[in-house]
Amino acid sequence: MFRLFRKKEKLLGNVVDLIEDYRTVPSRSNDYVSSVYFTIYRHGTTERVGKIDLRIGMNRELYYAGNIGYRVDLGYRGHGYAYEACRVLFPAARDIFGMKELIITCSPDNLPSRRTLEKLGGILLGTKDVPEDHWLYQRGEPVKNIYLYQL
Repeated sequence: MFRLFRKKEKLLGNVVDLIEDYRTVPSRSNDYVSSVYFTIYRHGTTERVGKIDLRIGMNRELYYAGNIGYRVDLGYRGHGYAYEACRVLFPAARDIFGMKELIITCSPDNLPSRRTLEKLGGILLGTKDVPEDHWLYQRGEPVKNIYLYQL
């Protein structure tokens, strides 16, 4: 169950920590999707390495965009931080936000993300064309690899 009125989450891992920045509530402007946004820090430090967010629920938008989105800052790429951040976020998605499964997507030509999603053990549901009216298509991402994760 998604809880709006809680203290900000601090999710600690062995390699990275996730500190909650803010939450959004479902509204027309976000296609009725609640989200929780985190900054990724190297474990036990204030050294920021990127951002990650969890989108709660499932609808047409999330099937193509995924339940998790991440971005590792340029100087920190190639060190497995996206993988580690997802490993920290998966149990929180299950235990705090009540999710039983997640979809994470990437563009087929994004080899680092593909490797991350495969390393996380996702089941590739397929390479799908994004509908032309979807915001991903409109920003130049017409095809997505869609991975499923059972929590």
